[in-house]
Amino acid sequence: MHSTVIFCLLRRLLGIILLLTIALNTRAQTPTIIVLGDSLSAGYGFDLNEGWVQLLRERVTQNEATAHYQVINASVSGETTRGGLARLDKLLKAHQPEIVIVELGGNDGLRGQPIKLMRQNLANIIQKTQAASATVLLVGMQIPPNYGARYTQTFSAMYPELAERFKVALVPFLLQGIALDSELMQNDGIHANASAQPKLLDNVWPLLEPLL
Repeated sequence: MHSTVIFCLLRRLLGIILLLTIALNTRAQTPTIIVLGDSLSAGYGFDLNEGWVQLLRERVTQNEATAHYQVINASVSGETTRGGLARLDKLLKAHQPEIVIVELGGNDGLRGQPIKLMRQNLANIIQKTQAASATVLLVGMQIPPNYGARYTQTFSAMYPELAERFKVALVPFLLQGIALDSELMQNDGIHANASAQPKLLDNVWPLLEPLL
């Protein structure tokens, strides 16, 4: 009698383990896109559901060829390259992404942080992501000439330099066709408004689609 009870318990335990294993394998097989960004990707100033990352999620889901992907928005308003790097290991471990879209650096530049430090942080983000067998899509930024022409030009050049160095795809400028249009920008002149979000996605999509 005692042996029968033990056998039943063991069989039930093995069944639970099998179900958990299947669930974990299913999760691991779901290809994931992580957007590691700042306020431009976090929906600053409007409903997050109107943001370009949500529009990306909808486009991916509605496209038969990419419907199996899930999109994780890991963007935080005010995020810097240092903050993104600090959060990266946990995100890679939790989601095991296939693609990481890196949209960082704007806040560093607006605060006049050393470009050498920004470049190293972004390089570390790219290297860690590639070491986790994920593909990087780097999103370039530009900043106002508050700190002089040399700083501004060096900042802008940082993105194509990193893309070339690590052989990753590059969105030249997230706000291309938007930044100089007052009807598409918020009053702060830094953040795109809700009506500009489809254009942001259109700037990203041509570089992202070949990676899917």
